[in-house]
Amino acid sequence: MSDLAIPTLHTEAKRERSAIGSLRVVQTASILVIALVIVSPLFMLLIASLKDDRFQILADMGSFRAFWVSNPTLSNFAEVSNLSGELAFGRYLVNSLFILACTVGAGLIVNSMAGFVLAWGSLRGRALVLSLVIALYVIPQESIIMPLVIMVSRAGMTDTFAVQIVPWIASPLYIFLFYQFFAQLPKELFEAAEMDGASVFRIYRSIFLPLSLPALATVSILMGIESWNQYLWPILVTQTDYARPIAVGIATFFGQDSIYWDRAMAASVLMMIPILALYLAFQRWFVSSFIGSAVKG
Repeated sequence: MSDLAIPTLHTEAKRERSAIGSLRVVQTASILVIALVIVSPLFMLLIASLKDDRFQILADMGSFRAFWVSNPTLSNFAEVSNLSGELAFGRYLVNSLFILACTVGAGLIVNSMAGFVLAWGSLRGRALVLSLVIALYVIPQESIIMPLVIMVSRAGMTDTFAVQIVPWIASPLYIFLFYQFFAQLPKELFEAAEMDGASVFRIYRSIFLPLSLPALATVSILMGIESWNQYLWPILVTQTDYARPIAVGIATFFGQDSIYWDRAMAASVLMMIPILALYLAFQRWFVSSFIGSAVKG
């Protein structure tokens, strides 16, 4: 190698390092911009919930004052946490927590059992049933919602908690997710348990279900979000505040005469906390489930 080639190589290496450094700066800047776009509405929501003047909140929107509060107060949270009184927003929060717990708890049992039977049961025509389950998933819920309203109305279930829980326990999507997970477990596991004399239900309860924590976590979070954000269905099947959830409760702050931005913002913050807690509780298995699905896919 000649003496002239060595400086040339050094120059090229320097240019390459400079290009990599510039690329990293662009990547970091892009990530920061995306993070800012995602976080800024949440930050504005939290700041607005600490202001006690709903007219000032409306005036600050669209300016940098929306991201600053000079005299923070928790009075909005105190008002919307009442279980009784004029607002009674706490009642909606308790209703939603009860509906969420019952729907997710029953949904995990029913959907996991259905997925296990489709994967390992001796049911004839399992392939046909699985095809029907997948076909049901692609049908939009909105297309069957009115016949469903008529059915629950004739069954006398309107304006109850049951009408917001029972129709949403079994889901084609979650049955299919459990079926996929159980079908990937080793066949030898099922055969060994059978040779020991274990029944199908015992194999499901004692062996397969404890191994399905990633699937349980994924379904818990997805089902919890779906139940927590229900709005159209509760509006159609409830007439009073007795069993209405939090998503409907927030709408009461937007009246015809005035909009209570301060209370609506505080209620929105309270609405996020339970679903965030659910995600944090199952985050470890939820993330591993998605990573595993991506690798296998």
